[in-house]
Amino acid sequence: MVEQLRSTTLLRIEGARATRRGDHLAREEPLEIRVRGRSIAVTMRTPGHDDELACGFLLSEGLISKRTDVAEIAPCASGENAAFGNILNVFLAPSVPLDLERLTRHTFASSSCGLCGKASIESVHQHFAPLKESPRVSVEVIRLLPEKLIPGQSTFAKTGGLHAAGLFDLTGNLLAVREDVGRHNAVDKVLGWAFLRSLLPLKEHILLVSGRASFEIMQKALAGGIPVVAAVSAPSSLAVEFARESNQLLIGFLRGEKFNVYSRLDLFTNR
Repeated sequence: MVEQLRSTTLLRIEGARATRRGDHLAREEPLEIRVRGRSIAVTMRTPGHDDELACGFLLSEGLISKRTDVAEIAPCASGENAAFGNILNVFLAPSVPLDLERLTRHTFASSSCGLCGKASIESVHQHFAPLKESPRVSVEVIRLLPEKLIPGQSTFAKTGGLHAAGLFDLTGNLLAVREDVGRHNAVDKVLGWAFLRSLLPLKEHILLVSGRASFEIMQKALAGGIPVVAAVSAPSSLAVEFARESNQLLIGFLRGEKFNVYSRLDLFTNR
């Protein structure tokens, strides 16, 4: 298992008292994703489940769509960072075209990209159509999701420095949970987990994220066919607009007995 922690020494200040103590930090290292030997992206991530991260990223960018699109995933054997396992090669099946024009991360990563919300949503929908139908989900299932995610956040419990994404079925069973310093990476890892098991589309599943819900989180969920996205924190305005345009249920501020529903209120069985 890849080590996700680093040990450090710190000085703890409590009032007038200073105490030297040991602590743990979440690892953060770059991962370069290559497709057919060509560099596609570099992301700062917590090492571990890198094959899932790469597949989830390529899925959400529209470069792959089904398990047979990927022939092999292997660490790069040469280069300055190869010895550290920070370069990953994804070998696509010969029949899969490599259309780099589908890449959107450079466009949507910044709020200053110059595109309005409507243009951003329409651009994504050129690659991933809005959902035609969405399942109903109960209030009680939604309320219990954060509590079920906690046991899978082992590195967060030691560091307090990682985001988490969890994939649930509609009855609230936790299927997969991934942690990462980047909330988008955590979602990519969950999507990659499902992709490598040929579970897509995830049309009867729920995605829970430990932080806020952004436009890119909603985009990634749509790429995986996920109809329900819940966040412990707030959604952005564009995330809400995207959810409504994509026919997704978006929930925010999911804490204890309370949460906010921003789209598809009709999907609840008891309200």
